[in-house]
Amino acid sequence: MLKITDNKNLKIDNQLFVKPDYLIDPFISGNKYRKLKYNILEAKKQDSKTLLTFGGAFSNHIAAVAAAGSRFGFQTIGVIRGEELLNKIQGNATLEFAQNHGMQFHFVSREMYREKQTDVFIEDLKKQFGDFYLISEGGTNNLAIKGCEEILTEQDSEFDFITCPVGTGGTISGLINSSGNHQKILGFPALKGDFLRKDISKFAKRDNWDLITDFHFGGYAKINSELISFINDFKRQFNIPLDPIYTGKMAFGVFDLIKNGYFPKDAKILMIHTGGLQGINGMNRILEKKNMIKIQ
Repeated sequence: MLKITDNKNLKIDNQLFVKPDYLIDPFISGNKYRKLKYNILEAKKQDSKTLLTFGGAFSNHIAAVAAAGSRFGFQTIGVIRGEELLNKIQGNATLEFAQNHGMQFHFVSREMYREKQTDVFIEDLKKQFGDFYLISEGGTNNLAIKGCEEILTEQDSEFDFITCPVGTGGTISGLINSSGNHQKILGFPALKGDFLRKDISKFAKRDNWDLITDFHFGGYAKINSELISFINDFKRQFNIPLDPIYTGKMAFGVFDLIKNGYFPKDAKILMIHTGGLQGINGMNRILEKKNMIKIQ
């Protein structure tokens, strides 16, 4: 547990801490480790030889599944959104990492990618690749929720607020289910819109949660100079790296809420650092092309 103290821009009247779950594994990081833990065990139980999943060009999930497959003896297939990426693997840090860990790619158009949950699409994949253990985009399913329920421990019961980034809703659902009655769980979506409430409600067993939807910076993978400066300042002051897609936006949001008096004075707040740091290299390549300051 890492304590965050006052910084040059913010007087923290609350007790603010970071749970560095990203340190759980160097490659299968943070919430991805949690989500894959029981899925890997189930795949082994079913005697599956291949893991198949979905993701975009900079997906933390794609990188984690490739690393997990390499470590635990599975072949891995990544269905990747965007046919144009077929000839752009080299130069994409995430896809290079996944390929180096043995993942086979299947690139599809964005239009076709929207059909990924349909029976027709899945059957077509089975005709091409044979039998496989299917893991949904982002890894969220009942087994993933079970893994994410293990993020909070008895020690964390002292906190009044638990915060986390939100992608597909699996991590926050696990936190909600394992939280105490006295705790409030706050999710910071990386995507624009409020549609995730319905998805989270399918898994969440409590109603002690809310989504703070004001810190997506324009949508998924959208950033600006203010966010990058915040991420770099945060690392410089607290020696904690943040990624620009998930944890950076969450931390920025928490600091903004503190500054504007959202939390009761002396409330104890725990930010869950879910990882995603592999995405920094890819984002820095984009920032370099735009002549913007890079993430340190």
